Amino acid sequence: MFRGFSTPLTGQTERDSSGVSSPWAYIRTETGSAAVLLAATLAALAWVNIGPGSYVMVWDTTHLSVRLGSHGINMDLREWVNSGLMTLFFLVVGLEARREFDLGELRDRRRIPLPLLAGISGMVVPVAIYLALNSGRSSGHGWGAAMSTDTAFALGMLALLGSRFPRRLHTFILTVAVVDDFVALVVIAVAYSEDLRWTPLLIGVGVLLLVGVLRWTGTRRGPLYALVGIVAWVAFLKSGVDPVVVGLIMGLLSYAYPASRDALERASGLFRSFREQPTPELEREARQGIASALSPNDRLQRLFHPWSSYVIVPLFALANAGIQINGSLLASAFTSRITLGILLAYALGKPIGIVTASVLATRLSGGRMRPPVGWGAVTGGGTIAGIGFTVSLLIATLAFHGRELDMAKIGVLTAVVWAMVSTSLVALITSRLPKELRARALLGTAEAVVDLAEPVDPEHDHLRGPMNAPVTVVEYGDFECPYCGQAEDVVRELLSDFGDVRYVWRHLPLTDVHPHAQLAAEASEVAGLQGAFWEMHDRLFEHQDKLQVKDLLAYAKDLSLDVGAFHEALRGRKGAPRVERDVESADLSGVSGTPTFFINGRRHHGAYDIQSLSAAVIAARDRAVLIDGADPGTR
Repeated sequence: MFRGFSTPLTGQTERDSSGVSSPWAYIRTETGSAAVLLAATLAALAWVNIGPGSYVMVWDTTHLSVRLGSHGINMDLREWVNSGLMTLFFLVVGLEARREFDLGELRDRRRIPLPLLAGISGMVVPVAIYLALNSGRSSGHGWGAAMSTDTAFALGMLALLGSRFPRRLHTFILTVAVVDDFVALVVIAVAYSEDLRWTPLLIGVGVLLLVGVLRWTGTRRGPLYALVGIVAWVAFLKSGVDPVVVGLIMGLLSYAYPASRDALERASGLFRSFREQPTPELEREARQGIASALSPNDRLQRLFHPWSSYVIVPLFALANAGIQINGSLLASAFTSRITLGILLAYALGKPIGIVTASVLATRLSGGRMRPPVGWGAVTGGGTIAGIGFTVSLLIATLAFHGRELDMAKIGVLTAVVWAMVSTSLVALITSRLPKELRARALLGTAEAVVDLAEPVDPEHDHLRGPMNAPVTVVEYGDFECPYCGQAEDVVRELLSDFGDVRYVWRHLPLTDVHPHAQLAAEASEVAGLQGAFWEMHDRLFEHQDKLQVKDLLAYAKDLSLDVGAFHEALRGRKGAPRVERDVESADLSGVSGTPTFFINGRRHHGAYDIQSLSAAVIAARDRAVLIDGADPGTR
């Protein structure tokens, strides 16, 4: 959501409401699609065992050709899914990697090495286990099927476990999975591409370089990028390199950034112009103005991520997960080095690789690098990363054929079941630990990335609650915003329930949609000059629909203020500099809507009802207690 638009209490905070701009939106889509993916997998198994002939006929013998003159592409439906639609899946992977790099955890470049090492180690160790069982055999060529985590299934399983693991584990696993997918795609391009033809490959690389030039020049024409992407995809396909690499590269080139104040105010102005004069020309300008305020990354994720999660990946499962299961096949599978290699790679290699890399990185760096969660949560993340499905099956279809492919599929599917069971076991053991030990095992002691650009300053900020509280809640709000009014009741309940929370109010008047917000903000500051900021703050929220000058003067009188001095200071705009300072701090923190909350310096994504804020406060308090030497005054 952008400046000029408030957000509802029961919905998400302003960045979450865009659908993709926050990591939680991405995670919700992934976890929501896990059930669809599971249903597609079961459907594939049922289909191939009930009607094996029809399954083969649809996916292997049905061909689709696209021709332009004497040139064209002819592939069966499974190939169109695996090399065509999966390009969009990897586009979404690239988009999320870029978002994390520009706006997420990885914007603090010091945090990149740990998930990078964990992701790589979580691939190298499984591959080593697989090769230990298959080295010197023809099946050794399928080592790539034993390395990649399925993001949708992994995050879906974590969602089912709910509060047993901290939410930050989702972000950690998401980051590791992005590294995982990137390396897996490189493996596909290098190890599983055959009959390399250099001319189309050079054309494809040149076209991707053109995409970089277009990005550098600021070109935002979607159809142009789509055309260039199709040309690059065809070139890579003709070169013998799996063309899904095009999706990842184009995703990585799609930069992410928060909407600027100028762009948002311009969008609001265009919308008002259209409302006053609803013509087709102004309607087009308003749409373009709103679209231009969002980064290409946000727009592309909103467009493609639901399709990828709910259609493309389940369709991939339907096309590739089918296995004719019988007693003979199962007996052969669990004595097959392919099946055992894949199963042990995921069941043992993934958790060993991720946990070992995290431990070594923490110790060798003297604690400067450490996971964002505790070691119990890291272990749970390692076991859940043992769900290898989408990319694992994709590589298996490239490396194996016939019965060997069936062995690989059984290994992949069995690893999914094992990962779910082992992760549930880790969650159960962790939940039985004593309270303090459980908090340390889940939350850890790593400092969080701070989203609040302007630290809380007791000398200048308006504070409620104990000065040395372990948890600080900062709200950017607007006195005329109806959703801030609803959130005010929640804040009061929060302060009543928690005696160790301090609350900070900062102004963000949305003047382009709330005409009295700036005046009300300045009135609260003028009242503050007479020591009555919070009294005026409360009175303004009690009467959000009455914020004109005469109303403000009446409130000053009711509060027993010096009305003459109040009026003179209000007319002289004595409160404006203080309000402007808050607005500038909001811009620095990427805040563009109200209400927006920060808890111990970290932006709160998601709903801001009492249950959600209370859970966030409890997690922040537990974490603050674990971090030695933490100074609440800096949060």
